Amino acid sequence: MDCASCASNITKFLEKKGLQQVNVNFSSGDVEFEQPVDEVPLELVVEGINKLGYHVVQDNQTPFWTLDRKLIFCAIFTIPLLGSHLLMMAGIHILQNGWVQFAMALPVYIVGFLHFGKTSLGALRNRSTHMDILIFIGSTAAFIYSTIGLLKNDPKLYFFETSATIITLVLLGNWFEKRAVKQTTSAIEDLTKLQVEFAKKIMPSGAVVTIEASEVLPGDWLQVNEGDKIPVDGTVLKGSADVDESMLTGESLPVSRLPDDRVLGGSLVSSGSLTIAATATTRDTTLSQMIELVKSAQINKPDIQRLADRISGVFVPVVLGISILTFFVSVFFFDIAPQKAMLNAIAVLVISCPCAMGLATPTAVMVGVGRLAKNGILVKGAQTIEVFAGIKNFVFDKTGTLTNGDFKIKSIKYYPVNLGLQPTDAPQSEIRNPKSEINAMLLKMERHSSHPIAQSLMKELGEEKDLPKVIINKIQELKGQGVTAFDAEGNELRLGSKRFAGANFEENQAALFFSKNGQPLASIEIEDAVKPDAAALMDYLRSTDRSPVMLSGDRASKVNEVAQQLGITRIFAEQLPADKLNIIKQLSAEAPTAMIGDGINDAPALAQATIGISLSNASQVAMQSAQIILLNGNLNRLATALAISTATLQTIKQNLFWAFAYNVVAIPVAAMGFLNPTWGALFMAFSDVVVIGNSLRLKGRKLH
Repeated sequence: MDCASCASNITKFLEKKGLQQVNVNFSSGDVEFEQPVDEVPLELVVEGINKLGYHVVQDNQTPFWTLDRKLIFCAIFTIPLLGSHLLMMAGIHILQNGWVQFAMALPVYIVGFLHFGKTSLGALRNRSTHMDILIFIGSTAAFIYSTIGLLKNDPKLYFFETSATIITLVLLGNWFEKRAVKQTTSAIEDLTKLQVEFAKKIMPSGAVVTIEASEVLPGDWLQVNEGDKIPVDGTVLKGSADVDESMLTGESLPVSRLPDDRVLGGSLVSSGSLTIAATATTRDTTLSQMIELVKSAQINKPDIQRLADRISGVFVPVVLGISILTFFVSVFFFDIAPQKAMLNAIAVLVISCPCAMGLATPTAVMVGVGRLAKNGILVKGAQTIEVFAGIKNFVFDKTGTLTNGDFKIKSIKYYPVNLGLQPTDAPQSEIRNPKSEINAMLLKMERHSSHPIAQSLMKELGEEKDLPKVIINKIQELKGQGVTAFDAEGNELRLGSKRFAGANFEENQAALFFSKNGQPLASIEIEDAVKPDAAALMDYLRSTDRSPVMLSGDRASKVNEVAQQLGITRIFAEQLPADKLNIIKQLSAEAPTAMIGDGINDAPALAQATIGISLSNASQVAMQSAQIILLNGNLNRLATALAISTATLQTIKQNLFWAFAYNVVAIPVAAMGFLNPTWGALFMAFSDVVVIGNSLRLKGRKLH
């Protein structure tokens, strides 16, 4: 495929065949679709695409007659023709023999006929139009008109150099376009290079064997030495190392990884060595998910492109009409010679450029999505960028989002009188420490929770082997409330908010309350520090006329304390998941709203918000519910995401303005006879490059 029009042509064909979820990426050459229940045979799909004038690559075989070779072949014949024409204008006459010009233009025309003619015929069969039709008609008209002049032996009608130049310059433009577009997809190539081909697997015998990374299964033990890339996502079993995750998370400095830490496939061990247990196959790694998300986001069309698509749909028929009108008006109303009128009509055809409109959005999106990915920010769909740039309300969960989520137990108040774990008259040797019993139950229940508090408390409560053995059954987590369970005697245990525990606790400042059959067992007070980058983010949001809001299920006193530190004036505390959902609905009705959270209880609110934003250390449910994922959990990345999204949207608008303005100005100028077809073809060829160049500027553009 050479341009966005090609992709549109193939998309229409596949949709007419009944295929669903059709995505065609002209830059990467990928075509994706879903087959309905009554499957369309793949052979018919391939055959149909080939009939449209495109080539389906199978087994990585590249056709011999590539765009590069076509361009070189045509340039060999076109340069002498165009040179002789320019010398003739200067009074130097060479290559004036009509039959010599015909012989030199014919090979170029045959290449153009096959290149543009086949796709044009395929488009007409598909009842669609694209730029190739205009080029084909323009070059054919010039060649046939010149051939008629040759048969009449009238040198005034020779325009062979015009026909050859149109074809060669458009091929040159396609070549520049292809090279430039390839640069916009560099993010995918960079990420793909991170994928590892081989892994060192530790066998049960202790021997280390080299296997293909695709053969690694969850649970396999792998050895990763200094200088190696980690094959798949995993957990560190032994060793320590500094790991470079910059291409995955955007974090420039290496991070230290110790036993029980999580490591990402594709990251580089810069010093040290590790033994890891694989937690995913190569298809399910964070890197693989990043590549797929970047690909799908680059294919996805934002709403702003709809206007360009509608205009492009009628563009070619309108230009054909203007060209025909130009010829007849010039001849019959302005008494212009037919040959001059013909040149004006051809100039209208070749100077118009629907491709610039087709390239305006996808090239900017490709660069924007790529830059986001390199900064550790993943977006689901290009529409997300457009919508995100217009967000006004930013709603933050507190725990684990604005705070570190690395909780410390400040104090535990026990109520052992209600424990009833052993009779009071039991021998002293059999009496167990009630505090240890409570800690053991807490640890066992928290193992079944994905909430950040639970994960931190597990580290604080100690190892299970150091605590008494307790029997806990039917453990269940209720979103945003707490955890319920039953002991061996069938007593109901509740761990969560004071309201959820349902007991009469004396404490009011604690974060967690533990009860048994409605009787208090313990209250836990915890500490959690505000993230160091949270204050700077709030200042940035306010400086850009955006409103930060805090929405938390935590106690009002804790929420107010964090809000005061960050200068947040609009807060909602002690909210259940259902309450959070209603608040997000209200805020979204006021203005476009983003929800930033990391817990399983945030998933409904993330899905309800205009844009859901999740941290990479969040629960899987939260990440699946969000449209934007901050891979390293760094809140500063949110400001970066906003800046890149805003710049991407600005670039799209600039590209569309250029594409529309170019055609609005260029077509009338050509119709009035101020441009010959050669210059028209040159301007048209490079109008696409201007659009792509502006998109590439986004790669290194300074963002504030």
